[in-house]
Amino acid sequence: MDYKKLLSKFGWPLLLVALAALPLAGLVGPGFSSHVLITVLLTAAMAQAWNLIGGYGGQVSFGHSVFFGIGAYGAAFAVCVGKTSPWPGMIVGAVLAAVTAVIVSYPCFKLKGHYFAIATFAVVEIFNRVFMIWDWVGGAVGLDYTILEDGWRNFTWSVDKRGYYLGALVLFALVFTITRVIERSRFGYYLRAVREGQETAESLGVNSTGVKLTAMALSAFLAALCGAFFAQYNFRVDPPMVMSLDMSMKFVLVAILGGIGTFWGPLLGALVLIPLQEYSRAYLAKLGSGVDLIIFGLIIILMMVYQPGGILGILTGSRKRQARLRARLAAEGGAK
Repeated sequence: MDYKKLLSKFGWPLLLVALAALPLAGLVGPGFSSHVLITVLLTAAMAQAWNLIGGYGGQVSFGHSVFFGIGAYGAAFAVCVGKTSPWPGMIVGAVLAAVTAVIVSYPCFKLKGHYFAIATFAVVEIFNRVFMIWDWVGGAVGLDYTILEDGWRNFTWSVDKRGYYLGALVLFALVFTITRVIERSRFGYYLRAVREGQETAESLGVNSTGVKLTAMALSAFLAALCGAFFAQYNFRVDPPMVMSLDMSMKFVLVAILGGIGTFWGPLLGALVLIPLQEYSRAYLAKLGSGVDLIIFGLIIILMMVYQPGGILGILTGSRKRQARLRARLAAEGGAK
């Protein structure tokens, strides 16, 4: 029986079924563990949204916090200023993020390698300063939510976290399913071809600029939806919370930790980073602030030195070693 093929075919739907069953089993409620689980799903979705352009497309962007922030401000503006449901703000924010991504990325894509990465750093700083002085969206103070009625209309729950969990699960499923479809589509092959060699892909008829802009727009749209959820979950938004290099680095590092350019990598990275970050923050706070970041930084350094393929690279390498060992033992047994 080929377990690898079975996992590839049924692993994703079985995972969604298992995650959807957690609230029914009473494993999601008001506790801290539920917060960690929600944050894992959100962070995995964020990293996968970035992975579309950064992993599959090979365009390492450090500017995704801009799109994340536009989505967050879209939802918060609808609630705090428009005095309406966050849902229209989520959609408008996601569309604006996609449009912004195309406008900003078109000139940036003329740069290559680390020059492109440096340009995206500058984009974050520009948007951060603009929103800091933009009084219409609260400026440096940001936007604070008032007390809202619990329920799906306001996407707000003050006691139980099951609603947030289901929302995070839907977002997680949406982002990962879109990635799975793209991964196995012609567009996904074009995207990987551009990553491996833009000139070679263009010589074969691939419109590299169109492919990268489309991937960036979709990546920004999904990142903005994650930002809208973040704003609803935290009941406020301000520029340092969402449009910062710290937030941009989270997009990138989670994907790298799990395995960049792979379907399961962002989830594996979030499964390691978020519990480590949240529980070390909760139980090691007496050692001082930033302990979780120190631990995470050490893990990233060790991973980059010894296994650049991330956690998925470790698992794949272990599987290959076991296969080689079985082959060697079989050969030795046949020789006897």
